[in-house]
Amino acid sequence: MKDGLIRHKVYDRLRADILSCTLPPGQEFRESDLAKKFGVSKSPIRDALQRLELEGLVEIEPRRGHRVAPISIADAEDILGLREVLEAGAVRMIISNASDEDLAGLDRLRKADTSDLKAFAAYNRDFHQTICAATGNRRLAASAEGLMEAYDRLCIVSLSSTGLPEVMSMSEALNDHNAIIDALQARNATAAVRASSRHVKKSRHSIMRGLQARPIVA
Repeated sequence: MKDGLIRHKVYDRLRADILSCTLPPGQEFRESDLAKKFGVSKSPIRDALQRLELEGLVEIEPRRGHRVAPISIADAEDILGLREVLEAGAVRMIISNASDEDLAGLDRLRKADTSDLKAFAAYNRDFHQTICAATGNRRLAASAEGLMEAYDRLCIVSLSSTGLPEVMSMSEALNDHNAIIDALQARNATAAVRASSRHVKKSRHSIMRGLQARPIVA
């Protein structure tokens, strides 16, 4: 395998493990351990860690190696606040720009597995990225992709500590998604913005409550 492909593959794997919380926030690790795990030299590991550090996903631990960047309350507030603004704008744009075919295609997002947190996180990311892509604005869609990756990590960390209520929260989120789809397909901008805003606010409350019960950096 070519060196460039190896480096890209190692980076993709590490990044996916961090965003899915397979490597949880605060997890410490060393280059040598990762090199052994992936069956590669330290060079592609070091390259991947440097890229992830620039993205704010990895931190250097003096004399100890590296660790996955903890989630902070302040950063969580920033992510959730930006999401509320971005999605309110997105649903307004969809009403004006999306074709009837695009809106009908949202029906594929009406069902999801609400029994598994990570499966639902993948569905949730698909839902919100699809909504933003339907605006036809490529920069908005690209911003939404990065935002939802960060949001996934918040969801997994916060909701994984709540037991049964997390399943109820996922079912409620799915109901909210269907309400948003209904309003968009009806091209009712007022109802769409209201449904989107209500959904984000409920998500924000649930996630922040979960995060505050976890050992994260303030």
